[in-house]
Amino acid sequence: MDSRLEGQRFTGASKYVLDPELARIVNISMELEMPLLLKGEPGTGKTMLAHAIAEALSMPLTVLNVKSSMKLVDTLYQYDTLTRLNDSRFGDSKRDVSNIEEYIKMGKIGQAFVSDVRVVLLLDEIGKADTDFQDDMLDVLDQMSFDIVEIDKTIKARNRPVIVITSNAKKDLSDPFLGRCNFHHIAFPTPEIMREIISVHFPDLDRELAQACIQTFYRLREIPAVEKKPATRELINWIRALRCDSDFRPQRLSKGEVPYLGVLYKKSTDYVVASQHLARARSSPSTKLG
Repeated sequence: MDSRLEGQRFTGASKYVLDPELARIVNISMELEMPLLLKGEPGTGKTMLAHAIAEALSMPLTVLNVKSSMKLVDTLYQYDTLTRLNDSRFGDSKRDVSNIEEYIKMGKIGQAFVSDVRVVLLLDEIGKADTDFQDDMLDVLDQMSFDIVEIDKTIKARNRPVIVITSNAKKDLSDPFLGRCNFHHIAFPTPEIMREIISVHFPDLDRELAQACIQTFYRLREIPAVEKKPATRELINWIRALRCDSDFRPQRLSKGEVPYLGVLYKKSTDYVVASQHLARARSSPSTKLG
């Protein structure tokens, strides 16, 4: 293990509420120098965990947002042939055209490898990439090195990154990929945990308003036929919106009056379904919100 991390333990960050099991898997992954694979529905804090680790351990954060069209080599380095061609054609550059290395630019993984300090490397939404990309990427991360073929040079990591990988819960990853990672499923926060999260973001929030918002939020998540349930981010933004409205009263929520529904639901179909459900709840005493 990197001597600079000996004795350091991740126990959470200023705005990240950490459950004990997640803290243990984060720390053991750093101790074993293994990637930590996180799964869970949107809004469970997968991506924010990497930010929290970087903040708590005072380490830089490098983020690779994985795309379906992405090639592994682009995450390692890019050879800027176009700029070199232009430099050789016009001859007004300070770069040495004969030195290809001057036209090599590191990708996100390459940046983490050549960093003078240890970084947290977040590989966000790995499930978007194909299986070959995933497995080849882990080969690189296992070996902590890669080759730049254009200059016949091997880049070796100066410091092994703390690697956090996120994936949604819908897509399966290959067995070889899973076998080389530690795994943790982040469940959606319980109402009790959500109260802690809200108190971190709004330490002076009126208790009645907090209770009413959280109760309504979880009932809204139970509305059937909704494709994208509101997540923690939406709840936080919704509370912000309610606090900006001087005419709002928490008692309205218990009557099925939910203002700023568009802050909670971002898909048109979900917005319509939720609106109709709330309308039925208001018109019929026997119809519950959830």
